[in-house]
Amino acid sequence: MVRNLSDPAMPQLSPALLFTGFIWYVVFLFSTTCHEASHALAAKLGGDMTAALGGQVSLNPIPHIRRSFVGMVIVPILSFVAGGGMIGWASAPYDPLWERRHPRRAGWMALAGPAANFTLMLLSVALLHAGQALGWFPRTPFGVSANPIEATLKVVFLLNLLLGTFNLLPVPPLDGSSGILVMMNESSAQKYLDAVRGSNYALAGLLVAWYVLSKFFPYVESAAIQFFF
Repeated sequence: MVRNLSDPAMPQLSPALLFTGFIWYVVFLFSTTCHEASHALAAKLGGDMTAALGGQVSLNPIPHIRRSFVGMVIVPILSFVAGGGMIGWASAPYDPLWERRHPRRAGWMALAGPAANFTLMLLSVALLHAGQALGWFPRTPFGVSANPIEATLKVVFLLNLLLGTFNLLPVPPLDGSSGILVMMNESSAQKYLDAVRGSNYALAGLLVAWYVLSKFFPYVESAAIQFFF
């Protein structure tokens, strides 16, 4: 799930703002696809073919959209039109019995999604610095973009920082809640899965995670921009 927290309101749907929304949506679609494809690939490598058989070990967004059409198409567009931010979701299927048999593999599968987002974030940093070194992009403050390519790379940076950070929060149903399985022994993992999978914490977890993120992410964003740029 992701949203542009730095743009909470949209006064008018001007052509410039619609173009900005188009950039954000394309980046959202690509980043979410990479996130879910990484889950699917990690699961396949760990022995769970569920997502692979659904065609989700792919950077083609169609299989992911087909599974989560509302979260990947309707909600992101409506949220942008309504408020200027962008929110959405997607998911990759997995076999719960496989998770029970191989909790650590399931933990690595969960962490693969955020890892993909942070990889895209770092790639955008490298390309932005390369563009400045070659004279393609002027050395301007981060919030200023001279051309659409530079603007798109900055959106890749911001959105993937947000997506990776949000999903690492250790509350169900986010990836961080499963990622901690890699640090547990077999007995602890089974008890943890009994507690987490046998409950209805998902909605409450999302609400808590979104509240927490809204409070601390601006500091994460500011620190990341200062560190990388």
